[in-house]
Amino acid sequence: MELGYYNGKFRDINENVIPIDERGHQFGDGVYEFIRVYDGKPFLLNQHLDRLERSAKALFIKLPITRTELETIIQEGIAKSELQEADIYLQVTRGIAPRNHLFPDTDAQLSLTIRNPRQIPEQAYEEGISTMLLEDERWANCYIKSLNLLPNILAKQAAAQKGCKEAILVKNGYITEGSSSNVFAVKNGTLYTTPATKHILCGITRTNVMSCAHDHDIPVREQHMTMAFLKEADEVFVTSTSIGILPVAKIDQAVLPLTRPITQRLSKAYKQLRNVQ
Repeated sequence: MELGYYNGKFRDINENVIPIDERGHQFGDGVYEFIRVYDGKPFLLNQHLDRLERSAKALFIKLPITRTELETIIQEGIAKSELQEADIYLQVTRGIAPRNHLFPDTDAQLSLTIRNPRQIPEQAYEEGISTMLLEDERWANCYIKSLNLLPNILAKQAAAQKGCKEAILVKNGYITEGSSSNVFAVKNGTLYTTPATKHILCGITRTNVMSCAHDHDIPVREQHMTMAFLKEADEVFVTSTSIGILPVAKIDQAVLPLTRPITQRLSKAYKQLRNVQ
């Protein structure tokens, strides 16, 4: 069954629990992580919690419990839900206090949900998805996985209204990332992706796909890519915790090749990671 967790207790997923003065509600003042569960195990948990700690530190938020306690809650939640495949969203906000821009003297708050996983149609992995290029209008610190996602939401919605599954964002003429994904291109057997600066979120899947490439002797270059470079690539795919590796068939009006040998090799290698965690 699907579960929620707030204020130290597991709860019915539909229970109303967030106070009106919760700073996550008032300001989006917090950070979050998304963890995928396979066969009852949280996939790449340590890497996700490492990033949660980095994000919280960047926003001067002190996590309300220890890492060991958080790991215990996650494992307990998976057991209580009895879900073997699940999506876990957890977020930490600065806490509950009357609305004021200045940091309050209050404890941070942890909440999480455990739900049935969102399903991506197998057809999308076989045929690839359509995408569109959009101007990246987000703030300068995208490396922080914060709750402030309105620009991402607007980009994703704009893409959906054009019949596309993802918006690929462009800043100063160069690709940054997708609205909810990292972007990779393959050219002449080499794998390219945008460097992990503060202008992108360094995805957990991104990091592990690059490791898979190294393990399989696929050259990797972190390089700023132009729109033309991406449209003329031999292969393009996007990555995230929820989708894994998802091939791109179309960027705006540019149709990409149907054969994707590097994407297929990396997809197989990435899936094998689940068996060794």
